[in-house]
Amino acid sequence: MTIRVLIVDDQMMVREGFSVLLGAQPDIEVVGEAVDGREAVTQVRALRPDVVLMDIRMPGMNGIEATREIVASDDSAKVLVLTTFDLDEYVYQALRAGASGFLLKDASARQLADGVRVVASGEALLAPSVTRRLINEFARVVPVARGGSSPTGQVEELTDRETEVLVLIAQGLSNQEIADRLVVAESTIKTHVSRVLVKLGLRDRTQAAVYAYETRLVTPS
Repeated sequence: MTIRVLIVDDQMMVREGFSVLLGAQPDIEVVGEAVDGREAVTQVRALRPDVVLMDIRMPGMNGIEATREIVASDDSAKVLVLTTFDLDEYVYQALRAGASGFLLKDASARQLADGVRVVASGEALLAPSVTRRLINEFARVVPVARGGSSPTGQVEELTDRETEVLVLIAQGLSNQEIADRLVVAESTIKTHVSRVLVKLGLRDRTQAAVYAYETRLVTPS
């Protein structure tokens, strides 16, 4: 199945560069571009992309505000944030707003395409080691925010094993790494992850990781 992508960036060269790189992939189709957050929201409604490559720092409506609107209005579109710096407070805020992950703008063509595929498939915790550093850093200084995508469930609703899996997700482990740690099949971990997301009313692994830190189930090391 072809993955439909919308590219959002206020720099034309960036948009065109990503469009060329992704357009060369047989399973990815760039269906549109937007120059700011407001246009991105409009384009998502019109084009129904699977993945939105979202710049954060743009004039007018920025990427954080646009991500929040897109996530609130469209359950199918996944937002993949683009940033120049891996430790960027705005990236953390975008994850809180519902973004499914992030990529650095200097990512290679392969990393960019693989990132789009990962987010489109729902395996949203992109680049675990970098994401872990970012979450650890800003969980120290960013208070629990108001608004964004609020969970509908509570940790108490999880079984002991589901809680254990949630903690390991927050530590940046992949499904296979969690399976190795708990000595179970990867398919079993996928089932646990799905149940955690359903019980807590979360979209993906990235939101689960942020939730675990903000509820202090996991504390920064």
